[in-house]
Amino acid sequence: MLLKGKIGVVLGVANKRSIAWAIARRAAEEGADLILTYQNERLRENVESLAADLPTAPLILPCDVGNDAEVDALFAAIGEKKGGLDFLVHALAFAKKEELDKDFLATTREGFNLALDISAYSLTSLTKRAAPLMQGRKASILTLSYIGAERVVPHYNVMGVAKAALEASVRYLAADLGPSDIRVNAISAGPIKTLAAMGISGFSGVLDIVEAKAPLRRNIETNDVGDAALFFLSNLSRAVTGEVLYVDNGFHCIGL
Repeated sequence: MLLKGKIGVVLGVANKRSIAWAIARRAAEEGADLILTYQNERLRENVESLAADLPTAPLILPCDVGNDAEVDALFAAIGEKKGGLDFLVHALAFAKKEELDKDFLATTREGFNLALDISAYSLTSLTKRAAPLMQGRKASILTLSYIGAERVVPHYNVMGVAKAALEASVRYLAADLGPSDIRVNAISAGPIKTLAAMGISGFSGVLDIVEAKAPLRRNIETNDVGDAALFFLSNLSRAVTGEVLYVDNGFHCIGL
């Protein structure tokens, strides 16, 4: 029970295929007392349905990370109901589909700002509010990235730029929060058949390339990320911060 007695919030659970759900499920199995969030009423039912399968009922709260008032309300509720926080999982990102279908050169100002706000700045926004609840708890903050942050991936476009900003944010936040013994890390996961990913043009071809060229000759599953997340959320990673860990069957180390 790696997370027994630990209180954690997971943002980004949308459906049973999501990486956020895999992390939440594994955290619950390891004894965590969970808080799950939903972006809007349309997604609330999905989160509540999934939560029913967890060994212990989580606290379920609304939070649209693009709305400062909702972010404030989330952490006020966590402080009131739980009294503290041991880990936070930031597993969300967004860009308009039309920004991914075109060349990156055609990215609009509005599309750029939206992708960077929701996919990158939200980590800083959440961390700022979570940190006071994490003092003295040797806490952990974890986010999700992708190799598109450092290499060109067709049709990833502005999301690649957003993930690059996210990874830089991990390092700066790790430096800021290290004196408080709060760790900040990221997992760079390989491509997975999530509903969001399948909306990216040519995504099936990306899966084929990874399976053919990754050293382990297979694609990853959400459970692979969920298991890796346990390392970062638990005391096993007590000396690790500012890190981006690849969970991609080794694809990141291949040149051609």
